[in-house]
Amino acid sequence: MRCATHPEVETNLRCGRCGRLICPKCLVQTPVGARCSACAKLKRLPTYNVSPRQYLIASVAGLGVAILTGFAWAFIPISGYFSLLIALGVGYAIGEVISRSVNRKRGRGLQALGGACMVVSYAIYYLFFPWFNLYTIIGLALGILIAIIRLR
Repeated sequence: MRCATHPEVETNLRCGRCGRLICPKCLVQTPVGARCSACAKLKRLPTYNVSPRQYLIASVAGLGVAILTGFAWAFIPISGYFSLLIALGVGYAIGEVISRSVNRKRGRGLQALGGACMVVSYAIYYLFFPWFNLYTIIGLALGILIAIIRLR
């Protein structure tokens, strides 16, 4: 007997639902036994299915927080090492607001959005303090990282 998908492979395995011959390559292990890919109906987790409407909501929420935190970051009279902490807080706030606005969804698109919002926040900060400081550049990188991790 030969696999229905891979005719060059001999097998005795059958799908537990439809009885179709399957080989170890195309077998999908499910809680109720071995299934063919058609019967297993593999889908992405709902946590990672983000609709265009949810991207729009996340964009508005993320940009709103980025603008607010960018202005707040610019008017907090702290520099040096403490600007790293502020950048980490801004990244966390952006990631958390984006996550909550789309009911804790996750995904690469939301991660990219979080990183872009962190850059917008830094750009607003840079409008008020147009010089490069090592701490703020490192803070920007860490803030982007924190925002991405929150949406992972």
